[in-house]
Amino acid sequence: MALSRRLLPLFLRPGAPAVRALSTAAAPAAAATSDEEEESITVKGVRISGRPLYMDMQATTPVDPRVLDAMLPFYLSRYGNPHSRTHLYGWESDAAVEAARASVASLVGADPREIFFTSGATECNNIAVKGVMRFYRDRRRHVVTTQTEHKCVLDSCRYLQQEGFEVTYLPVRKNGLIDLAQLEDAIRPDTGLVSIMAVNNEIGVVQPLEEIGRICKEKGVPFHTDAAQALGKIPIDVNRMGIGLMSLSGHKIYGPKGVGALYLRRRPRIRVEPQMSGGGQERGIRSGTVPTPLVVGFGAACEIVAQEMDYDHRRASALQQRLLDGIRSQVDEVVINGSMKHRYPGNLNVSFAYVEGESLLMGLKEVAVSSGSACTSASLEPSYVLRALGVEEDMAHTSIRFGIGRFTTEEEVDRAIELTVRQVKKLRDMSPLYEMAKAGIDLKSIEWSQH
Repeated sequence: MALSRRLLPLFLRPGAPAVRALSTAAAPAAAATSDEEEESITVKGVRISGRPLYMDMQATTPVDPRVLDAMLPFYLSRYGNPHSRTHLYGWESDAAVEAARASVASLVGADPREIFFTSGATECNNIAVKGVMRFYRDRRRHVVTTQTEHKCVLDSCRYLQQEGFEVTYLPVRKNGLIDLAQLEDAIRPDTGLVSIMAVNNEIGVVQPLEEIGRICKEKGVPFHTDAAQALGKIPIDVNRMGIGLMSLSGHKIYGPKGVGALYLRRRPRIRVEPQMSGGGQERGIRSGTVPTPLVVGFGAACEIVAQEMDYDHRRASALQQRLLDGIRSQVDEVVINGSMKHRYPGNLNVSFAYVEGESLLMGLKEVAVSSGSACTSASLEPSYVLRALGVEEDMAHTSIRFGIGRFTTEEEVDRAIELTVRQVKKLRDMSPLYEMAKAGIDLKSIEWSQH
């Protein structure tokens, strides 16, 4: 029997905390008041009636039980260091790491020798952007990227600018897609890297990877893509798409946190300067002991998603439509951010006019959603991704990102609709701007006086 199932009795013994199913749907609000008080949770001064339903799948996903089953033996019995070459413990861990490497490679059409394990996509992006440019610094001094990249790519580019490199930040259209003609014009003879995200983490827009790869190949420039949100969500073939470097993450595909992988093309070979000194593991690209359980979990997650990607995609599409139709049928002035045609359906980013975003989030205590990237959610500034799309500041402040995943249920979607609609209507009832807009007053024509 699988180890994770053997451990269940430890959690189900009398007096132990209750274990929730993978579905996080809120329970019907029919329990007695005393029961609600017992089940309520207070965190950071906020009291909620039990754990909220989870719809923030772009931030992270729950570990699939099948992934946990694969990982547990490497915590409990097969705990050898994969770099130990003199005994069985090291040999079996090394074999498990190589099997996982093959699983990751197979999912993206790569050679296993082109996969290098890291701590996650942020580290991959740093190695790719800084590593390529530093290795070719004598001949290549220019990077092309977009204004809507993940913060770690943008910060890596700014770091390179401090070292004297030049960076072109391409704008995007209102639908979030880049202009391929602008990309082609931006590439110079000294351009060393083009870095464009495959699927945007905030708005779910899918960039035309194959066309970008073709342009980069014609110009002789390596193409790097941050595919943390794309892996397992859309089909990826590094050869057909002309990808030279690619950043991947385990915890976005129901694998463990703390592990990722960098795809680095061998033919034609792309070289990078390592960003970490140490024992030379991962063929010198990324020193440090490879965490066998995490890597095994990442490999298992890739195997599962390779089999279930089509089903997951169809299911996410149906749930996304259910969510959107449910909200739009009861609330007006709802704007979808980013293209609906070129989009991963598990990501629905919408703005509600005449609603203050922070108030909306605080009112949705029973739904775990976000207003953008988890990496920048502490900032009170409107999303730079939405601003790059040309979304006005007031609308950018009202955006909510709903994340739908493998374990999301129809009941959760319906509950999210109910709570969202209720809160939006409540806030609009308190908004004089909404009342004025409904009365036909053009708010942009009003000259507001300052006191």
